[in-house]
Amino acid sequence: MRNFLNLVPSASEYFSSRRDEKADQAIVFGFNCGQSIAQMLLCLTVVSAGVLHQGAATAIGAIGASPRTIAQTPANAPAPLTKVLTEIDAAANRRDVKAVMAFYSPNFTHSDGLNSRIMEKALTQLWERYPSLNYRTEIKSWKTEGSAIIAETITTIAGTQKKDGRELSLKATIRSQQRFEGEKIVSQEILAEQTQLTSGQNPPTIQVNLPEQVKVGEEYHFDAIVREPIGDDILIGTVLEEPITEKTFFNPSEVELELLNSGGIFKVGKAPATPENRWVSAVLMRQGGIATVSVRLRVVK
Repeated sequence: MRNFLNLVPSASEYFSSRRDEKADQAIVFGFNCGQSIAQMLLCLTVVSAGVLHQGAATAIGAIGASPRTIAQTPANAPAPLTKVLTEIDAAANRRDVKAVMAFYSPNFTHSDGLNSRIMEKALTQLWERYPSLNYRTEIKSWKTEGSAIIAETITTIAGTQKKDGRELSLKATIRSQQRFEGEKIVSQEILAEQTQLTSGQNPPTIQVNLPEQVKVGEEYHFDAIVREPIGDDILIGTVLEEPITEKTFFNPSEVELELLNSGGIFKVGKAPATPENRWVSAVLMRQGGIATVSVRLRVVK
């Protein structure tokens, strides 16, 4: 993952040189728009949401679970389940990769084509760059499905990275559904996610409008709106749409940042012809700082 902070010096030079003249050329950066960070964060979501040891399974049985699918609410979640989630968040907050990975099945599958090897590598890289991330997982719903347990959770992650006197702040929210059998997580599907990165004294505050899912071939609108008045500031930026694959997971993309004539980015996109997950990311810069946001778009039949 290429460090986003590398953009800051070039951006400052750009604004200084363009303050009294109209920008007529794009500037190009090698940048992953935050999507690889977002993907790395999913690793903890799998663990925090999906782990349930045999004691929790016993407790579920005690409150009336049957072989049929039975939906449950967070309020009646068994104590062993909530206890495990707390313990897993604690393990993540102390950066214990081995403890986290011990809860994966050897045959673990993921809706993005990931496996436990890729996830361990991603977590290791993420925590090297962000040693102070804080994780918090909440149960949204849970149910039994035969002998399996399925839990939908919301995980929030926040932290900072400092380098060369600059600070990069990260905030992410991920909603996911996990299936686990016995003591191991066997599969996960990401339902929604948004990751935002900011740097500088006064980065743009971005409001994003994007549907969580669209049908194949369907048009959709993506808006990344700067909430503060722009005034006389120069605002530059771009939007990037990519499929979520192992290749885009680790390899940064080049983006061209261009002068924006309005207070944000407004795009009409078209979903691909086949079902898949995509990242839609926006980069926005002004004199006071830089902000990026990456949102998952699910393309379904």
